Amino acid sequence: MSFGNNPDLPTIAIVTTGGTIAQKPDLTTGACVPFISGSELIANNPLLLKVANIRLVEFSNIDSSHMNPGMWFKLSKLVNSLLLEDEIHGVVITHGTDTMPEGAYFLDLTINSEKPVIFTGTMRNAFALSFDGPANLYNSVVQASSKDAYNWGVTINLNQYIHSARDVSKTHTTNMQTFSSGIRGCLGYIEESKVRRFHDRTHKLYVPLPDKPAEVALVKTYAGDDGKLLRTITDFEFAGVVVEVLGAGNVNIAVYEAIKYLIDKNISVVITSQVHEGGVYPIYGSQGGGATLQKLKLVLGGDLSGNKARILLMLTLPHVGNDHIKLGKYFSG
Repeated sequence: MSFGNNPDLPTIAIVTTGGTIAQKPDLTTGACVPFISGSELIANNPLLLKVANIRLVEFSNIDSSHMNPGMWFKLSKLVNSLLLEDEIHGVVITHGTDTMPEGAYFLDLTINSEKPVIFTGTMRNAFALSFDGPANLYNSVVQASSKDAYNWGVTINLNQYIHSARDVSKTHTTNMQTFSSGIRGCLGYIEESKVRRFHDRTHKLYVPLPDKPAEVALVKTYAGDDGKLLRTITDFEFAGVVVEVLGAGNVNIAVYEAIKYLIDKNISVVITSQVHEGGVYPIYGSQGGGATLQKLKLVLGGDLSGNKARILLMLTLPHVGNDHIKLGKYFSG
């Protein structure tokens, strides 16, 4: 479905997937439910057509807690096909914020284009005070229309801030200023309908879409962990597991033995830190320290979050198999 036909304006594809931006409170329960269509989002935001012609593609209308890698796989294929069209200047994807950083990173890894691809959404529903949907969607179309937004990879645009998909995380459950890129900072900012470019992205990694993402688990260790939960990974069809460890890359002896057990069973293991800033390193030499873990032929996940390390392992395992050296090259950047 197309909106606008101004030959002087670029054409932007808006792909709707759902999320709070497409929800309103149920009249009986008061709880938010999917309700608003993509065409309504555009019709309720007439300023969009002053910036670009719009091509609407309605992909789904679900809460992002229901998203999964299979859906992101199909979404990546769709967006890649749109970007191949000369007419399309950029793509904006509306998506719930709960899993937006993961979905954006999945597409960031599997899209190889200089054109802007932007995830946006809202923290407040359409009937809430100060609904942030129209402004976020408008700012994202401004970004997608701008030459200053090229070669940033996939980004998230919310509350005027532009973040790299790799570095961004959701930091507050309800506040509109929820997304942060930590010590790396945001890439840019939307101000007076213009893109203010502050930085280039720090990482660029492309992984071709495999036939099917690998099954990968995510487990978080804790003080007193006996490793029993980790060992159950072998009871299921997981090809790999990401373990969120302590500090700069440490676990206790029981968890060390559980990780060794998984590796002996040909399960690929990646470790990341539970700490919000910083990465995992082979610093400590006691049993379970980062230096001894590295000798187990696992992969150090750098400063990726556990969720994003899981995405990267899902996409790389089908290409290189259970080879910790080859896998490590993907995580070393």
